[in-house]
Amino acid sequence: MNETRREYLKRINFVLDFIEKNLDTNLSLECLSEKAHYSPYHFHRVFLTIVGERLNEFINRKRIERIASIILVEQGIPLNNLVYKYGFNSDSSFSGAFKKYYGISPTKFKSEGKRILSKIGIEPFSSEKYICSIDNIKQWIKMNAQIKIKELPELKLASISQIGEFYKAGDMFQRLMEWGNQKRVLDTSNFKAITIYHDNPNVTKTSKVRFSTCVTISENINPDGEIRQIILKKGIYIVGHFEIKAEEISKAWKNMCVWVIENGYEFRDGDYFETYYNDHKTHPEQKFIIDICIPLKKTENLKLEETNSVNLSGYTKQDKQCKNDLDYHQLINYMKELRAFFQKEYETSFKLGNIYRESPDYSYFSLTTEKLKKQKIKFVIILDHKTLCFSICLSGQNKSIRKKYWKIFNDSDWNKYNLAESIDNSLSIIDQTIIKEPNFNNKRSLTEKIEKESMKFIKELKDILE
Repeated sequence: MNETRREYLKRINFVLDFIEKNLDTNLSLECLSEKAHYSPYHFHRVFLTIVGERLNEFINRKRIERIASIILVEQGIPLNNLVYKYGFNSDSSFSGAFKKYYGISPTKFKSEGKRILSKIGIEPFSSEKYICSIDNIKQWIKMNAQIKIKELPELKLASISQIGEFYKAGDMFQRLMEWGNQKRVLDTSNFKAITIYHDNPNVTKTSKVRFSTCVTISENINPDGEIRQIILKKGIYIVGHFEIKAEEISKAWKNMCVWVIENGYEFRDGDYFETYYNDHKTHPEQKFIIDICIPLKKTENLKLEETNSVNLSGYTKQDKQCKNDLDYHQLINYMKELRAFFQKEYETSFKLGNIYRESPDYSYFSLTTEKLKKQKIKFVIILDHKTLCFSICLSGQNKSIRKKYWKIFNDSDWNKYNLAESIDNSLSIIDQTIIKEPNFNNKRSLTEKIEKESMKFIKELKDILE
């Protein structure tokens, strides 16, 4: 990405955020171009190029969608109050714009909006709060979710925003991680990967939904091309914890909405977001482990969970202290040194894989031989960043391979190392903890111990497998 485009993205992202937060104020071309530090003429052209909509069209669409979202859940609010609040000069001008966008009058939409939206084909997506089906909700939630009401802390995030094109989210997270590692600003003591939805896709066409992929950072940052800082404000949220497939995420959002309404709580203006706890590609069933977070108003009937809301990922204080003793970058640097050692010492014996470091909780690299590669199995040396334990395991290229070799060992009387209880929930066939309390102050000795225990494990299994 060239510097000019980076600067365009930085300025336009700032303006988009400003518009989102100020739809009920005067959003003139002069005001917004000044925010972007462009002349009005130049700003208009840049906005159209980056966003794909003219400025006035974008603002009108956002205002119409905001009003549509509100009247779906707040039936008692007078429509004309919203019309004037969000910048329309008259009821008739708003009605004309609304009907042009949705194909029906705002009055009819207010009374029949949920049914009508399903007919006009605006697709639901993982998003906010509004259009929910009540059928079988309680049973589905009971089977698939752990729900708590929490006060979540403020989070400082680095983000990349996108309009539509949700398939790009994975690449966006990858770019954020690479950037954060390079700048050394990732908050590794309380790391989170988050997607924030700035639009409600139940009233916004999917191709127009704006979202931001985010990672937690430890310090303030200046805009850097497409990357900018977002502050996720402290507040009360309903948090639903799920382990579900990709196609179930939209249903999870809808069912969470119903849960809020059925339990008499009120939605609050704020950020609606997902927090991710795994790479679904490494899950045995390709499932996402996520939290869905919806902001709530503080009402009399609302009771917070006693659970510490900061500790979303289940770390104990002891775990956190361990992580703080050595930061993420130091752990990764040691894994690089360890891999380089094995590469040098065993260049003719093993082929080494790259270091996996996309998770803040662990890193690893693999070793395999030509014979084992043909069998589609490998050894993996793993560092758990929470416990600081090193382990080694035998793994396979896919689930069927792992199951094949797991069955061989399970049916035998061999019991020297830990055999996974079931391959359905494990990427490991056999594993062994090799270092429980590593001394990183003496890396040479630590590396020698890891080498000794790893090669012992590898030799014994190679003798069986080859």
